[in-house]
Amino acid sequence: MNMTPENSTLVVIDMQDRLMPVIEDHENILKQCLRIANIARILDIPIIGTEQSPQSLGNNAKELKVLCQKTVVKDHFDACIDGLIEALPKDRPQLILTGCETHICLMQTALHLLAAHYDVSILVDATGSRASLNKDYGLQNLRAAGTKLLTVEMVAYEWLKSSKHPKFKEVLAIIK
Repeated sequence: MNMTPENSTLVVIDMQDRLMPVIEDHENILKQCLRIANIARILDIPIIGTEQSPQSLGNNAKELKVLCQKTVVKDHFDACIDGLIEALPKDRPQLILTGCETHICLMQTALHLLAAHYDVSILVDATGSRASLNKDYGLQNLRAAGTKLLTVEMVAYEWLKSSKHPKFKEVLAIIK
C-alpha cells in the first residue's frame, strides 16, 4: 500500500514516565518518537497514544502526550482489546507503530491490527525493550507476521514524496 499522510495514523504505545528509564537506549527512543510525532502533526496525521496501567507506570511522556489526539488507557498488553481499534480514525488503513515494549505490548497490538486487516509498519528506531535481545526477537516475529520494519526517516520521506511538498522545509528541520 502506498503510504500517504491521508491514509496514515501514528500509534504511540506506552512511552510512560515510570517505564522509560528501564528501556534500553530510552533517551534516543523518546527522541525518535518525538521526531515522528512532530512530523505527523505538521502533516495533519492523527496520533493515538496508549498507556499501560498508568496508575502503576505513570502517563506517557508529557511532550508526547500533548501531541496525541486520544490516549487509550489499557490493562491488556494488546491495546486492541481495550479499545484501540475503536479509537483509530476510520478510512486510514496505514498504521505506523512506535513505543514500548517491542516484544510485549507493541508486538501483541501489531499482531491484532494485522489480523484486523490494517497495513502495519513498525519504526525500529522508535521502539524499545528492557533488553535488546527481546527487541530483536520481537522485531523478527513482527516481520515474519507481515509488518514492515521502517525507520523514522524512511516514513517521513515516504509521507512527503517530494522536495516540492509544501511542508518539506518544516519537516526537514525536524529530520536534521
